[in-house]
Amino acid sequence: MVGGERQGFIDAVAGYLGAGGIVMPALLLVSVLLWYAIGSRWMLLARGSRKNVRVLIRRREEGRGKPPRGIVDSAIARGVVLGRQRDASPVPLRRRLDEAFAEYEIAIRRHAVAITALVAIAPMLGLLGTVMGMIETFESLGDMTMFSQTGGIASGISTALFTTQMGLVVAVPGFLAKAVLDRRANSIAHDLAQVKDLLVSRPTEA
Repeated sequence: MVGGERQGFIDAVAGYLGAGGIVMPALLLVSVLLWYAIGSRWMLLARGSRKNVRVLIRRREEGRGKPPRGIVDSAIARGVVLGRQRDASPVPLRRRLDEAFAEYEIAIRRHAVAITALVAIAPMLGLLGTVMGMIETFESLGDMTMFSQTGGIASGISTALFTTQMGLVVAVPGFLAKAVLDRRANSIAHDLAQVKDLLVSRPTEA
């Protein structure tokens, strides 16, 4: 019974993909790439502790900091070490913090461009499928092949509707996920800037 249900599901998915014409495999590929990029970026944008940056810096300086679990935790751990070495280096602390935090600032932007591009491509592919379906419909009208073996008008309209639907199904959730990730990235970027400002403004130890 389970095997029959699984086979029925596979046949239904294959039928859905086949109804969309040659554009559907491209949309499926875009969907896979999009959600891979979203998942990867989601894991990269781990802040770590949810506590205030000031609290985390103070705990780290007092030796009560926990092992870093995210970008902000790691940045604070590295920044505090550099802050303690400010008198041992001729390079200003701000410059050393900028260099040390560069990899974090690059990490929070990773996959952002790819996600934006894929979200934009999905509805365009859906529109392409719609246009191709309408062309097929009009060709059927011109040839009077409403009931031809290739599907005629019904096939063209089916292609148009399925690709439009698939394009929106891929793009809309991707757009929402992108908005959430961008907001998280902006929050982490703000925290990193605050960490640098707080460490630079801290008084030099006697």
